[in-house]
Amino acid sequence: MPSKIVAVGKPLINRRTWTLAIIIAAIVILIGVAAAGVFMLPDAYATNFENKNLPPSFSHLFGTDWMGRDMLARTIKGLSTSILIGVLAAGISSVIAVILGTLSAVMGKKVDQAVLWLIDMVQGIPHLILLMLISFMLGKGLQGVMVGIAVSHWPNLARVVRAEVLAVKNAQFVQASRKMGRSRLFIAVRHILPHVVPQYIVGLILLFPHAILHEASITFLGFGLSPEEPAVGVILSESMRYLTSGFWWLTVLPGAALLLIVLLFDAIGDNLRTIIDPYSAQE
Repeated sequence: MPSKIVAVGKPLINRRTWTLAIIIAAIVILIGVAAAGVFMLPDAYATNFENKNLPPSFSHLFGTDWMGRDMLARTIKGLSTSILIGVLAAGISSVIAVILGTLSAVMGKKVDQAVLWLIDMVQGIPHLILLMLISFMLGKGLQGVMVGIAVSHWPNLARVVRAEVLAVKNAQFVQASRKMGRSRLFIAVRHILPHVVPQYIVGLILLFPHAILHEASITFLGFGLSPEEPAVGVILSESMRYLTSGFWWLTVLPGAALLLIVLLFDAIGDNLRTIIDPYSAQE
């Protein structure tokens, strides 16, 4: 009677599949939250004094505030605003990082010293203080927040891009390609870009949670979006005065939702780094 060979210890889902599943799930949730906020009608979080200060229930999962507004709808709208601001501002900041990091690596010692001095200067100022100063100078609001985030969040990524470009530029295969008469454009497209782009994508994604948290922080402190905006920072700032009255859901639930969004961005960045890294990608 033929014996049956049974595979022992082989997982049903390998690490790569599980990592891709986490990335896709996080992206779907983030896109769903952003789309829900963009297409949400104002009636969803309209004032209704008959339902004010209701605790969380099946009809109002996040409860209602002192004006009877549904806190779940306000939170989703605020998170959508934060995601869109974070994505756009982080995108602009990443472009600045790529330009300055590349120039620092390829344009000679003087340009390198100038870019490194600029990086040290920006990093020497605390993010929140720099954000508040820029936002206040530009009249606060959406424009001030976006410019402040874009100007203050590029240094770390610029260092990464500079290091990657320097490593590839001095590699033996690049030197060999240059001696073979290849043009600078060919070397940049065929050799440098494939090494820089993966690190850039991971760095860009990891900029999003920082941008979102800093947008909420300066809005909470009164230097960001206007109080009329349904932003998470505005929600938390308004709710703090009612926290001692026992209305805990006004602060705890929107704050937890903001933390969840940040963790989703972190999960995408960390798992994407795992896939891109040549050592961990083979596990």
